[in-house]
Amino acid sequence: MTAGKKPVIFCDFDGTITLSDNIVAIMKHFKPEGYEPMMKRTVDQEITLREGVGNMFALLPSSRKDEIVDFVLSRAGIREGFREFLDYVKQENIEFYVTSGGMDFFIDPLLAPFDIPVSHIYCNSADFNGENIEILWPHPCQNPCDNGCGMCKTTVMRRFPEDQYERILIGDSLTDFEGAKIADMVYSRSILTDKCAELGVKHVPFQNFFDIMGDMKQKQQQGVL
Repeated sequence: MTAGKKPVIFCDFDGTITLSDNIVAIMKHFKPEGYEPMMKRTVDQEITLREGVGNMFALLPSSRKDEIVDFVLSRAGIREGFREFLDYVKQENIEFYVTSGGMDFFIDPLLAPFDIPVSHIYCNSADFNGENIEILWPHPCQNPCDNGCGMCKTTVMRRFPEDQYERILIGDSLTDFEGAKIADMVYSRSILTDKCAELGVKHVPFQNFFDIMGDMKQKQQQGVL
């Protein structure tokens, strides 16, 4: 970490704030016909996240919105220590942003108890007005990113210049890796930990938000945050 810069946190949602990936869970539970090969091609990076996720949700009828929302809210647990971590970053005047490839229709209600400003939540949205669900992409890739991210985390991060901000990324999957490449510090779990280790990206593995808070406090005591 580099002293003298203002820390700012970019935190993934699915599998990071929540205990599991909600998009994967929705598809496996509702099993729309044809989703499996589409999911495999997305995971194997044969097609972009934007294309794969958009096409999978297009298989689900809009009439099932309430069922889908109820399903996610009933099963998506919040990772231990998240509320305490938010209290800590607020106390330390550290800016905190949610940067998620998930959808507003389940992210907003799950985050509602935590009083995170709407302007600090970046995610995709969904249109239920048509026969089938249409995913909308209000935060697409901008140069130099052309990965078809859907919600482009690196585009959001680059709004905070590296010479002024200590950019801290918290995540768990390949969707976070492009952001990890340009972050000053990465807190990782699951696939993101493996990928960071493989490609030599500086990272600190975590299991819950108490782990992250403890590491950040230690860095503060050492004068590097």
